[in-house]
Amino acid sequence: MTKVLIATDKPFAPIAITKIKTVLDAAGFEMILLEKYTEKSQLINAVIDVDAIIIRSDLITEEVIAAAKNLKIVVRAGAGFDNVDLSAATKAGVVVMNTPGQNSNAVAELAFGMMVYMARGAYNGKDGTELRCKTLGIHAYGNVGRYVATIAKGFGMKVYAYDPFVSKDLIEKDGVIALDSMEALYSTCQYISLHIPATSQTKKSIGYDILSKMPPAAVLVNTARKEVINEDELVKLMEDRKDFSYISDIAPDNAATFTEHFAGRYFFTPKKMGAQTKEANVNAGVAAAEQIVGFINNGNIQFKVNE
Repeated sequence: MTKVLIATDKPFAPIAITKIKTVLDAAGFEMILLEKYTEKSQLINAVIDVDAIIIRSDLITEEVIAAAKNLKIVVRAGAGFDNVDLSAATKAGVVVMNTPGQNSNAVAELAFGMMVYMARGAYNGKDGTELRCKTLGIHAYGNVGRYVATIAKGFGMKVYAYDPFVSKDLIEKDGVIALDSMEALYSTCQYISLHIPATSQTKKSIGYDILSKMPPAAVLVNTARKEVINEDELVKLMEDRKDFSYISDIAPDNAATFTEHFAGRYFFTPKKMGAQTKEANVNAGVAAAEQIVGFINNGNIQFKVNE
């Protein structure tokens, strides 16, 4: 019997687990559950004889892959997959997939929830500002970016986007103004919503030079990855520009500096929670299970992300 491990430090919602199990049961697969584990050794012990793994933000390292002698496929329930060692997976003949689009609305709504929270002074009872008529730049116009654009237009914002991998026609078909460079996006928009992946090209790419181009009362919204931010340069910028704010769904490594020096100009969620909704849990979890069934039974590799 095909064994599928669900390994989640941050567990899926119970309803998601129920629906994942329904998909796997229907295929005749066995579901094994490892939740809230605290040691890497627990994960390594759990993968020894499984054929497939579903994860969220969990780390699938070369060591984990080496321990999983029967492993054929890993599915990251979500869009990002930088928590999987793709090179090690490829060498071991393991297919890696993600579930693009399944968490997108949850992430977009969180981005706007945080924007409203900051614009209204963290609901401190004092005068805040409105989002209507403000300029919003979307950096990377993928699934999340499109949802962000839809919400922004509902707020009455003027929406711009930059994505070298998406055609200008496709962006402007959505009523969004496509710009030709990062510099144009950041110099035009008071709000920037970041949706770039963490790659060798993008890590630490958002730093002092590009952020300093933003207009007065600038706000950077990061629901992507903390690794894309040059955190030391961000601190320097916030020291130099008292009008700059940073909000993110994951705290930077130097969060203590923000607490000490930038009160009222930042907000971080306690842990990365862009996909932390019941709906997103169900969507991504069920998609992951269905992709495993499709791969094991039919060789479907539609969402494969490694070579």
